[in-house]
Amino acid sequence: MSFELPKLGYAYDALEPIIDAQTMEIHYSKHHQAYVDNLNKAIAGTELEGKTIEEVIKEASDKPAVRNNGGGHFNHTLFWEILTPGGAKEPVGKVKEAIDNYGGFEKFKTEFAEAAKTRFGSGWAWLIKNADGSVSVGSTANQDSPITPGAGVAGTPVLGIDVWEHAYYLKYQNKRPDYVTAFFDVINWDKVEENYNK
Repeated sequence: MSFELPKLGYAYDALEPIIDAQTMEIHYSKHHQAYVDNLNKAIAGTELEGKTIEEVIKEASDKPAVRNNGGGHFNHTLFWEILTPGGAKEPVGKVKEAIDNYGGFEKFKTEFAEAAKTRFGSGWAWLIKNADGSVSVGSTANQDSPITPGAGVAGTPVLGIDVWEHAYYLKYQNKRPDYVTAFFDVINWDKVEENYNK
């Protein structure tokens, strides 16, 4: 069984002006598609075929083609799902409680934005659910995530922001902080809550 590009739940221009249509189209149909294609090539004919993306990442983190492309597929799939036009401005439900216990929404926003802005080179910033239900903030390089062995952070990713230049450069150029700030306006907190409760 091969991995496939997931369907987007909205049009390319739905997140304007935060994320422009051209960036969305290139990011989704070119970058994410390439991760899927290269992942399928990397696992073809191996014991990894037929496993879930989470299993593939956890079992083959020592294989660069699988680690990078599997991570690219996993991370982007989560990313598309946690974006929505006109998103709710604040978290809801259990994830709100966990963020409140972390120190509140403003503290979370500040620390998440800092993790995203200061990630050197390409990578991601995350809101992570820990085993005890608490949350933490962290970042990973390249296409690693909190489920990637040896990524430097660990847990269940419930919210992530892509800070590779391909995610923002057409609109924001070298102003990554502006992209990170704007990102908070298109978060689908209902989906983040669903991720937290899984």
